[in-house]
Amino acid sequence: MYDVIVVGAGAAGLTAAIYTCRKKLKTLIVSIDIGGQTNLTSHIENYPGAGVMHGVELMRRFQNEAIGFGAELIMGKVVKVDKIENSFRVELANNETYESKALILAYGKVPKSLGIEGEEKFMGRGVSTCVTCDLPLYKNKDVAVIGGGNSAVEGAIESTTIARKVYLIHRRNKFNADEITVEKLKNNQNIEIVLNSVTLKIIGEKNVEAIEVENIVTKERKELKIDGVFIEIGYVIDTSFVQHLVKVNEKKEVVIDEKCNTSCPGIFAAGDVTPVPFKQTVIAAGEGSKAALECYRWLTGAKGATVLDWTH
Repeated sequence: MYDVIVVGAGAAGLTAAIYTCRKKLKTLIVSIDIGGQTNLTSHIENYPGAGVMHGVELMRRFQNEAIGFGAELIMGKVVKVDKIENSFRVELANNETYESKALILAYGKVPKSLGIEGEEKFMGRGVSTCVTCDLPLYKNKDVAVIGGGNSAVEGAIESTTIARKVYLIHRRNKFNADEITVEKLKNNQNIEIVLNSVTLKIIGEKNVEAIEVENIVTKERKELKIDGVFIEIGYVIDTSFVQHLVKVNEKKEVVIDEKCNTSCPGIFAAGDVTPVPFKQTVIAAGEGSKAALECYRWLTGAKGATVLDWTH
């Protein structure tokens, strides 16, 4: 039994974990990636004290600090949350379950899912949603990037700096990326472009070994031998696994008060998953600290802990 499970490992989630661990709360972080949307920023210039650095590096520092203070971290997708008497049970896509006395929802916008066989099974074992984060794992190996926007095209180009072979798979006959980026793509001889094609399933035993793709025009199917696949098809807010417990707005964002309380006692939320305006890394980090401190007050029954009336 954990004191708190933090769902998400971006700026809000990692900051929350730092604060809960410093309060000596047994903390587990569950996330499908490390860094969240901050990873997509190549030059962060407005995080006080950090100077100028890539978002991945800044989030790596957050991660190291959270782990250093004692947080446990597992990679996985949360698919279900249940309230059981005085605790919460969190179920992952691989059927593993964990229990905690409190929850902090801080997973922000999440990568869109293909919804295909093998995608959830191999998450973290060959399936990734962030080229920039996980590309170093595939030095001199073969990879596929799925998508047709800027993140996918730029990811494919970036992959050629480390991977041996790169496939870029897109379901349409042309890309949605900026023209200058597409031009760079076409001039890169290390990328095999696979257009008008969808990925049907991800294949492997313990790790990814191949993907099966189908041409939507000819219906021809083929298997591509790869070591890793990057799914770069955009981001959404997904509260489906928890909206039976907490109030959400029309945008499916988790509604909170000024101290990050949700409508369900024991569940707190912070960052881009909430309606808090100005989606900035520094704001997400601040919200994460607020959620953690309010969580600590709630768990310890501290005087002044917030009790809300959500009936109006």
